[in-house]
Amino acid sequence: MMTALRRSALALTALLVALAACAPRGIATAPTAAPGSPPASRATPATAEYDVVIENGRLIDGTGAAWYYGDVAVRGDRIAAIGPRGAFRSAGATMRVDATGQVVSPGFIDIQAHSIGHYMTGDGKAISMITQGITTAIHGEGSSLGPINDRLLAAESDSASRRLLSQFTGPRGFAKWLEFMVTRGTSQNVGSFLGDATLRVYVKGEEAGPLTAAERDTMRAMVARSMEDGAFGLASALIYPPNTYASTDELIEAAKAMAPYGGLYITHMRSEGDKFLEAMDEAIRIGREGGVPVEIYHLKASGPRNWPKIPLAIAKIDSARAAGQDVQANMYLYPAGGNSFASCIPPKYSEGGRLMENLRNRALRATMVADMHALDAGYENLCEIATPANVMVVGFRNEANMRFEGKRLDAIAATLGKDWAETIIDLNVDERLGLGELLFLMSEENIRLQLQQPWMKFGTDAGSSDPATARGMVHPRAYGNFTRLMGRYVREQRVLTLEDAVRKASAAVATRLSLTDRGVLKVGLKADLIIFDPNTIIDNATFERPHQLSTGVRDVFVNGIAVLRNNAHTGAKPGVVVRGPGYRP
Repeated sequence: MMTALRRSALALTALLVALAACAPRGIATAPTAAPGSPPASRATPATAEYDVVIENGRLIDGTGAAWYYGDVAVRGDRIAAIGPRGAFRSAGATMRVDATGQVVSPGFIDIQAHSIGHYMTGDGKAISMITQGITTAIHGEGSSLGPINDRLLAAESDSASRRLLSQFTGPRGFAKWLEFMVTRGTSQNVGSFLGDATLRVYVKGEEAGPLTAAERDTMRAMVARSMEDGAFGLASALIYPPNTYASTDELIEAAKAMAPYGGLYITHMRSEGDKFLEAMDEAIRIGREGGVPVEIYHLKASGPRNWPKIPLAIAKIDSARAAGQDVQANMYLYPAGGNSFASCIPPKYSEGGRLMENLRNRALRATMVADMHALDAGYENLCEIATPANVMVVGFRNEANMRFEGKRLDAIAATLGKDWAETIIDLNVDERLGLGELLFLMSEENIRLQLQQPWMKFGTDAGSSDPATARGMVHPRAYGNFTRLMGRYVREQRVLTLEDAVRKASAAVATRLSLTDRGVLKVGLKADLIIFDPNTIIDNATFERPHQLSTGVRDVFVNGIAVLRNNAHTGAKPGVVVRGPGYRP
């Protein structure tokens, strides 16, 4: 096999040298392949120099530079050449794409995706994401499906899920999981952080309390091993059990273990509400003492009483950066967040995996209800911060409860004649902890202010969905986060320029993740490309009618293969695994 690969590489080198010699003046062409590289060309030189030529587009390269007219040529999975309009008119091409009136840019990179289930058991097309122009999805907020051990298998109640997860045990469990997803076929590239909940259950189980010395040794070993398997770093979600049981010192130790591999600490902080600024201080401390960069998931101040804190949060990040510490953030573009409906229940009732048991315990009900009503019960109660009138409940499966789909918590409680906290308890029991909630918590003024920060990036914080098969309510960000950016905040409100928006959606994320082979329109990089109309790109999904695809993204190429053509999914699944800088094959 190695001999065949070397022969292919030598033949490719000769071909590229010949092409470079006859390339039109002013055209950038791909560098020669390194020895041992797989062949990049899928076309016969006698019939086609390029697999794809995109002509007459307005190129926005992802660096923040001003747009310009030009053409892009693709060979294999890489950008082979970039030149002025008409540069490749006489070149042979298997596919020609006219981008007149369109923008050609790098594919967007979603730093906070939740499509793991879609890739594990779905069709892999990721249609709600591809139609936003998202070519790469990064997972892992709080949990990942690797590495797996007996503790994690025991925590999974579904036997089919246990059988699936059992494939990701052993010393390369994290790598096995990533490879499994793309082996099934994906239209997006996929990568992941190591989820802190997965790490914590791996070493301790679902119990609260500090790690023992032996458990800390295991934690450090698993962090290092996952980094070598391709994790981008450690992702915590500190309002959800068992993530919330992790102490600051424990997270610092985990950060130290990934520092030699170039790992990133990315966090859904302990508070985005009343203790928002204190939570920022903790995140910044973990990065400083752990020796790693810090990235804050979906930066926001939740609840009107906390909205004035956003300028202070921005000042904290700017101050840390001025002092030489790498702290950045990302966001989604909606005034409502979304998570599990069970997240409004105090985490202490989830210890040991006993949440359902405790919810059914009538002797605990009065105490649990009092905790949920308390202004400061020692946990982040977003239902109280939002108020029940601003909590939309979604995801019902029990036929008797379907009438409540998409209704607000206060209205549901009134219909049932119950207190809102009791309603949370009873519905979580009825629906076996399967409900979600949409929490209307954020300020549009703060969204616009955050968008203007140079260190801002974007994540959907959502899983992929397909309007042809979807049921129930979901957050509209699953369908429109990136198109909302380009349509609402760039074109309509002019909060930022199109060039800056593209940079923050592509190259800024690639740089953050140390992805050196994609994220920019540059010769030699992977051909993750999108073609969109800057005059029509927009999100169509709403909170009331979420299952509506975005419009304006006409064509999407992933690793040089057309995944979306003329607004229709081609069925292609050319996605590959993307890995962090610590990866060791």
